[in-house]
Amino acid sequence: MPRRALILVEGHRTNGLLYVQAARRLGLHPIVLATDPAQYDYLAAESIDVIRVDTNNFHALMHVCSRLRATCDIAGIIGFGGLYESRHVTVAELCRHFSLPGQNPASVERCSDKFTQRQFLAEAGVPMPAYRLAANAAEVERSAAEVGWPVILKPSEGSGSSGVRLCRDADELAEHTTYLLGGKYPWRSSPKMLVEEFAQGAFYDVVMMGNSVVAIGAADFDRPPHFVPRQSIFPAQLTGEEHKRIADVSLNCLRALDLGWGPANIELRWTERGPVVVEVNARLPGWTTPRLVQLAYGVDIIDEHIKLIIGNECDLRTRHSHAAIAQFLVPDRDGILAAIDGTSRAAAVPGVVEVRLYVESGAPIMRKGDHLDIIGHVIAASPDRNRAEAILQRAIGLIGWSITPFQPQGKHEQSGAARLAASPQVAPSTR
Repeated sequence: MPRRALILVEGHRTNGLLYVQAARRLGLHPIVLATDPAQYDYLAAESIDVIRVDTNNFHALMHVCSRLRATCDIAGIIGFGGLYESRHVTVAELCRHFSLPGQNPASVERCSDKFTQRQFLAEAGVPMPAYRLAANAAEVERSAAEVGWPVILKPSEGSGSSGVRLCRDADELAEHTTYLLGGKYPWRSSPKMLVEEFAQGAFYDVVMMGNSVVAIGAADFDRPPHFVPRQSIFPAQLTGEEHKRIADVSLNCLRALDLGWGPANIELRWTERGPVVVEVNARLPGWTTPRLVQLAYGVDIIDEHIKLIIGNECDLRTRHSHAAIAQFLVPDRDGILAAIDGTSRAAAVPGVVEVRLYVESGAPIMRKGDHLDIIGHVIAASPDRNRAEAILQRAIGLIGWSITPFQPQGKHEQSGAARLAASPQVAPSTR
């Protein structure tokens, strides 16, 4: 009898291994298709079958999957977006081609382009920041004048805050426009940028499966003008009315985009107008969110996602209510990561669930103002929120590192962060 395989298109540095482990728990054989498998260190460590293929090429992927069907039973196909959300469209098209459970490709495509997404949301009356589409510097400048300062300037397609910046005046806007259009940003096609109002308020992350709100968390970010995540916590501290309004807006987003099947992740801010939608993604969130949801609610959303993909029934019932917090390790300067210490002591603190580094000593640190600036994370959990926060801060206080600047030999080493500063609590009244 042929083995049942789960095809994973690309990988993910924080959640890819979790998907592989979940697939094996469910009796599936994971097979990864990747353009550059070497970037995912867990593939070799876990002896995972890998096929090198251009994952941006639908026909190449279709050919590989057709060949695999000769030797195994493909139970489902799951994808990771990477820089470009359009890869999720390709995965949806693969699922449809092979008559496998999956999202509607047209619905996923509406989400992959943020301008198109906003048009559909606007037609449904979803509260959003004011926005304009721009293709060149003159249009960016004119759009900012129409929207009003400060503005967010970002690519119309992308993820992980890549290319996203808060611009508080004309000089910052010109600087970021030059970066996006000057050959440094990796556009797949002709540049399309969104210039949008900066919705000021607490940030919330809504995790959905089908038409169910599974979890609502809060997040905080590192220093502006970029949006590098600093801390994430589940569940968010909300009143019953706040929770209902966020859930209602989120469900309205799904209806507007026809996303009634599979995972979705909705990012919003609570402003003077109430919840304002920043972005809708037709996938599960990245970061440490799947782990935090499991710790906080007792729901393994990766397991449940795979069950859905292979045609089984999901079980999204909450098992318990704990507080789970992740703090991300973010360097404050560029250079060479000379040393990082205290991680073993931090991991030994009771209540710490995970301490993980994404890089090793000797790695170059070159910050770009997106999620790739993060070099690791610490996760703590407890039935009591205050206790979870205290555990996290105790662990963070034990971790330090040093960074050697990119300078000629003979210069003295400078400390990148002797100890990570304690982060403020994330609450609806902050920001």
